[in-house]
Amino acid sequence: MAGSIERVAQAAAAAGLVIEVRRMGASTRTAEDAARECGCAVDQIVKSLIFEGEEDGRLFLFLVSGSRRLDTARAAQLAGQPLKRAEPRKIRDETGFAIGGVSPIGYERPLAAFADRNLLGYPQVWAAAGAHDAVFSAAPDALVKAAGATVADIAAE
Repeated sequence: MAGSIERVAQAAAAAGLVIEVRRMGASTRTAEDAARECGCAVDQIVKSLIFEGEEDGRLFLFLVSGSRRLDTARAAQLAGQPLKRAEPRKIRDETGFAIGGVSPIGYERPLAAFADRNLLGYPQVWAAAGAHDAVFSAAPDALVKAAGATVADIAAE
């Protein structure tokens, strides 16, 4: 198992979250691709979005349903500073994950994390597991807890 995938599996186990990492054999980089491969609704895909604080350069993790967009104004309020999209190289260097495989769990250094309240409305959600074709499913409340995320209304209307 690749290093980043193993980190996700270890983080899940440490948080008491029982998961099975599935390698899909096809890309799950977009929410639509992931939903097709997982056989679920796009709404059940968890997008793990990384933004960077414009004032201090810290990274923030936002978990949003695959069919929704992040409300960046609300996200900035929660972060306590203006945000910008983090550069892929910075994301890889600081989280150990490449774009397309960014997971809600398994970070080398903890990030401030926020999850959209909408995710809690599904019986099961699917998230990236550290590679462009690796996913796992979980109950959303258990995933949010494992991610150490604060639940808030962060999706755009």
